[in-house]
Amino acid sequence: MTYSFLQQYWWFIVSLLGALLVFLMFVQGANSLVYSLGRTEEGQRKVLESTGRKWEITFTTLVTFGGAFFASFPLFYSTSFGGAYWLWMIILFSFVLQAVSYEFQHRRGNLLGTRTYRWFLILNGIIGPLLLGGAVATFFDGSNFIVEKASLTDLSAPVISRWANASAGLDALLDPWNLILGLAVMFLARILGILYIINNVDDEDIRSRGSVRLVGSTVPFLVLFLAFFIRTLLKEGYAVDASTGVVFMEPLKYLHNYLQLWPLSVLTVIGVVLLLYGIVRTVLSKSYVRGIWPAGIGVVLVVLSLLLCAGLGGTAYYPSNADLQSSLTIANSCSSEFTLRTMFYVSLLVPFVFAYIAYVWRVMDRK
Repeated sequence: MTYSFLQQYWWFIVSLLGALLVFLMFVQGANSLVYSLGRTEEGQRKVLESTGRKWEITFTTLVTFGGAFFASFPLFYSTSFGGAYWLWMIILFSFVLQAVSYEFQHRRGNLLGTRTYRWFLILNGIIGPLLLGGAVATFFDGSNFIVEKASLTDLSAPVISRWANASAGLDALLDPWNLILGLAVMFLARILGILYIINNVDDEDIRSRGSVRLVGSTVPFLVLFLAFFIRTLLKEGYAVDASTGVVFMEPLKYLHNYLQLWPLSVLTVIGVVLLLYGIVRTVLSKSYVRGIWPAGIGVVLVVLSLLLCAGLGGTAYYPSNADLQSSLTIANSCSSEFTLRTMFYVSLLVPFVFAYIAYVWRVMDRK
């Protein structure tokens, strides 16, 4: 296992966790439609009781994703989470609102009332996917930060990276393409949420309403995602010279990555086919309720290939618009070889974690 292999291996692990996180945001997507799917109080309670069994898995995956990034690529963690802290704080705060809302909405004597907590869940269902999608878009569109490794010797301010302005990451929302991907992820979460509710809640009214809402979420998702994806393939990308480590702009860089790393193109095509199959068959067949599984697998494959394309193939996965040479690559932002090698053996336990999640999922769905 060479140092280069370990770097690429951990980029794959981080990308896989990110892809699983996008799939598990079906919880947020379903919650954002609680009043639309559940016409009555009973229907709304069915929706929330169904998603309430799975929200811990989504939150745990979010924390694991952040932890894996911190351990394997600490410079990204300190740059993004330390510099763009308002963007990440809003995301985390929306997830805190989610946890509190599940716990207290039906408590006797709660001060805010049930409807207020449900609106908190809707807020999390919109803000969480929107901002996470916008954050991922910065992997392709860049962020405003500066890395100064020499500043570590400055005892008065030993900060290796800093944000180039006072927005603390909120400037990412000023880029319309970041918002386009953010909105695409939000509608994708709704698609997955509807498919999950159709599969998990045995209620004909909710399932019929879900089929209609499924079409209403699929159309804007396809328009937004295809616009972002096609534009990304045709735009200049942030390439890295393998011998010198110099970052430069290369025309059609991400298209070249997909062509050179052809398995990523295959994963993308298979993922898109599975996603559309799950959606179309659910819409056309009233008896088919298992669309969440082909669609979910398809989403994982597409997001995984997208994140791998952002970091592999000699590409800066976290480009800087303030200073091009401050852009982060998997080589200049990773942990030491000893750390990556040690964590490699720990990562062999990941299949057992997945098995535990599957077991817990089945146990939760028995009642």
